Amino acid sequence: MSKYSVIIKNGEVFDGKGNNPQKVDIGISGDEIKEIGDLQKEAAAEVIDAGGKYVAPGFIDLTNHSDTHWTLFTHPGQESMVAQGITTILGGNCGSSLAPFLGESSAKEINRWVDVSKININWRTMEGFFLEMEKHKLGVNFGTFVGFNTVCQTAPGNKEELKDIKFLLKLSLDQGAFGVSTSFGAPGHKTFTDEEIADVFKKIGGEKVLTKHHLEDEGENILPSISRLAGIARKSSVKLHFSHFKALGRSSWKFFLGAMNMARNARAEGVQLTYDFFPYTKTGSSLIMLLPAWFRKLPVKEAKEILTSKEDKKRQALKDYLNKITLHYGNIIVASAANEFGVVGKTIEEIGKSSGNSGEETVLNLLEVNDLRVSVFNEVISEENINMLATDEFSAVSTDGVGYGVLSADEADLPHPRSFGTFPRAMEMLVKKEILDWKNLIYKMTGLPAKIVGINDRGVIVENNKADIVIFDPTKISDNATYVKPFQFPNGIEFVFVNGKAVLNGGKFTKELPGSILRKK
Repeated sequence: MSKYSVIIKNGEVFDGKGNNPQKVDIGISGDEIKEIGDLQKEAAAEVIDAGGKYVAPGFIDLTNHSDTHWTLFTHPGQESMVAQGITTILGGNCGSSLAPFLGESSAKEINRWVDVSKININWRTMEGFFLEMEKHKLGVNFGTFVGFNTVCQTAPGNKEELKDIKFLLKLSLDQGAFGVSTSFGAPGHKTFTDEEIADVFKKIGGEKVLTKHHLEDEGENILPSISRLAGIARKSSVKLHFSHFKALGRSSWKFFLGAMNMARNARAEGVQLTYDFFPYTKTGSSLIMLLPAWFRKLPVKEAKEILTSKEDKKRQALKDYLNKITLHYGNIIVASAANEFGVVGKTIEEIGKSSGNSGEETVLNLLEVNDLRVSVFNEVISEENINMLATDEFSAVSTDGVGYGVLSADEADLPHPRSFGTFPRAMEMLVKKEILDWKNLIYKMTGLPAKIVGINDRGVIVENNKADIVIFDPTKISDNATYVKPFQFPNGIEFVFVNGKAVLNGGKFTKELPGSILRKK
């Protein structure tokens, strides 16, 4: 009987550390890489000839939302991730996580994406969540951050509030969360001073803790947003990571070089700072994110009252703000709406013309009618800035997307194509245009994200690491997902192994679900 379950022969192997590829063979036994070298004379239950192909560690998606969008449960195979070569996803992003879950207040936090009344949540702590997840088979590995916003929602509004927040965050980290995520600009988020936040971060672990941030403002106030987080990091010693880092809106693109320089200066002063990005110029986000921070921070009830009152001066201020930032409503496509399915796939301009309203009025009406739950695609990111960020040694690739299944197309929900094509698109956009070479791009998809979050047994191809491996044909890589037809898988990804089991074999899904639940050690 062979000592290997799988041997991958004759491929150009990228180790995930940023080194040049080597033509070596890989022997897999069980869920581990057992040997790397010349295995031409060895036998195995399955031998794959990877001649002419590239072999890399399985890709790691740092910024993923399959948990809060509930597709971890409805589409456990996560085929739209697997088809890109992704073997590990990290959830609990942008301030929201599925644990801890402490009743109605927690339900409000994730009700932005899923109808909580229709799902069964039988855990309270991060430990309870992990134990429940281990009962569910997945096509990818899954780990999570703990959401700062989620925890804040559960804390009582009294003098003990910060004490409770510290306790819940620390407990979640001790139970295996990979760090703390925030979204200080999210609707309804409780406001704390920088000193209070720094004290929380310091008390829960300081330099040992990775804090992962959806910037409070990715537009014209991107520099103050970065400055604030850098200041908090200096006071608390935590590590900083910016999720889906970008400057939103043409009027803000000019600030991005300054944002990059500010990040470099923070690192020079001792702040550990990294970021991730997706290679698309249209962003997929909540429509409410187009509105000013003061409105987004309001309680949902108060925000809806402003939208409902046609005479409210604050409502007019919102229209004036939208008019000032010069949005191109013909480029903003509605991706999903809580109550109006008929608007999905249409632009704000089209919807406005059909109702005789301005673009500004249409935005506010959509938010009012759909209980603030509208997501859109908007052409607001500079490709030049993406390329500049991609060449930075501290940037990793991520989807900022959601995992879907083979047969999950839904006319009421138009997902961003990044949920289907981010990693192949990065290959097309960055390598084929000679922005990056293969070894450095693969590092940004594998070894770097593993290093950022502290996953020590994945992300690089070395003996005794877990056998998460992708095999692809660099000459056939192409991304097929579009904004109008996102449910299309890419070309060129041929084999994907998760813990030694093939979840994609010869370009076809195997229906295997060998993913593991990962805890920070």
